[in-house]
Amino acid sequence: MILLQNYHQPEIECASPEEIRKIQDERLAATVKRVYDNVPYYKKLMDDKGVTPGDVKSVDDLYKLPFVSKSDLRDAYPYGLLAAPLSDCVRIHSTSGTTGKRVVAFYTQNDINLWDDCCARAIVAAGGTTDDVVHVSYGYGLFTGGMGLHGGAQRAGCLTLPMSSGNTERQIQFMTDLGSTILCCTPSYAEYLAETIQEMGLRDQIRLKAGIFGAEAWSEEMRERLEANLGIKAYDIYGLTEIIGPGVSFECSEQTGMHVNEDHFIPEIINPETGEVLPEGEKGELVFTCISKEAFPLLRYRTRDICILSRKKCACGRTLIKMAKPMGRSDDMLIIRGVNVFPSQIETVLLAYGLSANYQIIVDRINHSDTLEVCVEMNPEMFSDSVKVIESREKELMEKLKNMLGIAAKVTLKAPKSMSRSEGKAVRVIDKRKI
Repeated sequence: MILLQNYHQPEIECASPEEIRKIQDERLAATVKRVYDNVPYYKKLMDDKGVTPGDVKSVDDLYKLPFVSKSDLRDAYPYGLLAAPLSDCVRIHSTSGTTGKRVVAFYTQNDINLWDDCCARAIVAAGGTTDDVVHVSYGYGLFTGGMGLHGGAQRAGCLTLPMSSGNTERQIQFMTDLGSTILCCTPSYAEYLAETIQEMGLRDQIRLKAGIFGAEAWSEEMRERLEANLGIKAYDIYGLTEIIGPGVSFECSEQTGMHVNEDHFIPEIINPETGEVLPEGEKGELVFTCISKEAFPLLRYRTRDICILSRKKCACGRTLIKMAKPMGRSDDMLIIRGVNVFPSQIETVLLAYGLSANYQIIVDRINHSDTLEVCVEMNPEMFSDSVKVIESREKELMEKLKNMLGIAAKVTLKAPKSMSRSEGKAVRVIDKRKI
């Protein structure tokens, strides 16, 4: 039996496909007209493609619209894609990009309200109730993580701890003193918290039951480790600043993909090379269209994330379409000696071998040939003073990685605690090639 308290908004989360489609058709047509009338940048894109608002009457017409990408957002920086009067906007957030202009997203109060609902759906799906203490260790500020889950936790009626990232000992003190039950942070920081809790001998004082982790790629092996080390059920959450932030989609108790909040965001899967829309179940690039946002509604935004969509019935009772955990990205996946390599593949091998999640992938080009090195920290029980033992393990890992990737990678095993820890979004890949 499905219990109603497992849903924040059951009338949407469990709506029939026909009901969702009706909402999408109406909101899409209205949004397209509004951005055409109010955003010169969009008007030019549509005019260049020969599309008018009258051509888009339903989701079936979505393919007629032009794509937008991060380069469009940078070209239009800062106000060029704003679809509402600046006087109606109450907040901005920005991406953490390291090159070029940052992407700045705008929010009206209605945008904040719908964002709160999206994140509340994720928290309630993870078991959140008014009796829970939600410990938010995502960064606050321009980053969307902290404010997104903070608003969602309050909307769900939970006691909300706005911890932000960093100061790990204080995090754990509040976690024990206040009885935090749901942890929200990046998976790499959750791993660091679990490690520190163990070192401090406080594992039996932690009352966490669930974790909501996002903002960086993480594998099923990492999920299993976090669940075992923190005594929780670990849930995935997905989002982009460009679309709204965390809460675009969220995982339910089944942990078999993330339900997309389809009343606000329409997902598509396309062939990243041709732009052709692919049928359900095919792997390709994820594209989102915002249909209810006021200030910054992007149409057919190319996320560059590679995944699959599925409408298979979910045992949780939700009818919202599911997206698989992203399998990599079409733009920053590593192409090494002609082979597509995703960091998630490397993480899967490392964690299956029993290694820590503290690793870095270093790519370089030496004598006109690409090189791939994986540096990873050993667990204390695996560490050995014997150079031969360590070299033997490195060789074994090299074989496992070659079997997974199809190319050779150098493996460097590091001593425990020798690699820097991340209290925010972990930097996994260092690409030194001048491409």
